[in-house]
Amino acid sequence: MILRKRMIGSRTALLVFGIFYLAALSGFVNIAQKSRPLFDGKTFRGWEGDTLHTWRIEKGAIVGGSLTEKVPHNDFICTKRNYANFNLRLKVKLVGNSGFINAGVQFRSQRLANPAHEMIGYQADVGPGYWGSLYDESRRNKTLAAPDSIALKKLVKANDWNEMEIRCENRHIRLYLNGKQTVDYTELDETLPREGRIALQVHGGGTVEVFYKDIVLTELP
Repeated sequence: MILRKRMIGSRTALLVFGIFYLAALSGFVNIAQKSRPLFDGKTFRGWEGDTLHTWRIEKGAIVGGSLTEKVPHNDFICTKRNYANFNLRLKVKLVGNSGFINAGVQFRSQRLANPAHEMIGYQADVGPGYWGSLYDESRRNKTLAAPDSIALKKLVKANDWNEMEIRCENRHIRLYLNGKQTVDYTELDETLPREGRIALQVHGGGTVEVFYKDIVLTELP
């Protein structure tokens, strides 16, 4: 009788464990299903911008700018839909030979009506002296947070692919560069929007090309 009770108890424990395991697995699958590429490597499906003059696709990457002509002004190619809380991973390569060599990844941003080529919102900055920084484009027009300059030099791969990660959870924003956290920022202004478009920038004022690829976003609660 005692043995039988023990066997029933063991079966019950296994059943409970199985239920919790399946629930956890289901949750993992649901999270994984939310991760998706924002760029298919071949077309501008899901994006909008000046694809006639500024932006093009080369070898599975979105490319902006020119190494033979100065980029006349900031230009952005952006997603057609808004995102609020998310984790965004992508690879970026920046090359240039004169002028201001800079780019960036906008998020929780929107296009301006005037000038129409500009955007307003947060930017994960890209470029010498700016990599890994958080900038507020066309709003406060200043760097909100930046990594240590000495540590930054060790992280950046000049003229090569760099891995970027942007994580937004309500007012909390974190930036990572090549696996290392560069910014941990909490927005104190509660009136600012917590959702918006994601955009890729090439900065005006230089002969510069910027490449973006492997753009994958995971939406968060």
